[in-house]
Amino acid sequence: MTTEGKESAETGIRGEVSQDRFVAGQDLTRWKSPVGRTMARSAEWATRLLGPYAALVITLAAGLAVALSLAWAFGEVYESVTEADGVAGLDDPVLAAAKSVRSPALDVAVTAYTNIGGTVGMPIIAVGIMIFLATKRRSWTPVILMLAAGLGSLVITVLGKPIFGRTRPDMADAIPPYEHSASFPSGHSLNSIVIAGIVAYLIILRLKTMQARVITVLVAAAFALTMGLSRVYLGHHWLTDVLAAWAIGIAWLALVITAHRLYLTVRTRGHGAVVS
Repeated sequence: MTTEGKESAETGIRGEVSQDRFVAGQDLTRWKSPVGRTMARSAEWATRLLGPYAALVITLAAGLAVALSLAWAFGEVYESVTEADGVAGLDDPVLAAAKSVRSPALDVAVTAYTNIGGTVGMPIIAVGIMIFLATKRRSWTPVILMLAAGLGSLVITVLGKPIFGRTRPDMADAIPPYEHSASFPSGHSLNSIVIAGIVAYLIILRLKTMQARVITVLVAAAFALTMGLSRVYLGHHWLTDVLAAWAIGIAWLALVITAHRLYLTVRTRGHGAVVS
């Protein structure tokens, strides 16, 4: 590596340690629980053995297995509830309410909006933000986190749909273009909450004021909320598909953030900062 390259890498690492460590006065590298301290020690061991990003990658891989298990467990509970006509009793009334407010102009607008969260729009947005953050911070961390978050949510969606095989609302109740894959969970809803969440997290790490952090969270939440509801409005998913996707997405997002906290802990201790 050239001298300039080494300096650039060091700048990125120093920036992570000095700027990404604290959020609203909270030290992300401080683990108060015994489980957290054990994970931190394990991350240090993995880093010494396998390199600086080892703890991050290992935690993400383990986290994906946990997220898939959570998705399966959620689906089992979901099936039990729907068989008893519990929360699924919301599906038909909510779809009927959505149909009652449709109009040609609104249908076109919502279809255009929901395409942002599709298999073309969302990756373009995510890659653009990822490149910007990685270049600005001179760090591979935004690349790893966003790729892990996005690919993880994709894997959960792809594996979850055939496992549960829930039928979408009737085409007579949907607005074209029609979709034919299984309904549970909603991929748009899952991917939007994960991508919006990880982008918000990465941005918040460098924000200095509470107002800016609150605005960032609200914008990300509004995007995920409206993207999920757009799927119900269009008749492409049941409300419970969206609710399930949000729950699974939040769980996966929490695991990705935990992986990053472990990475920060290792980096901070490696640079001689005091962490307790």
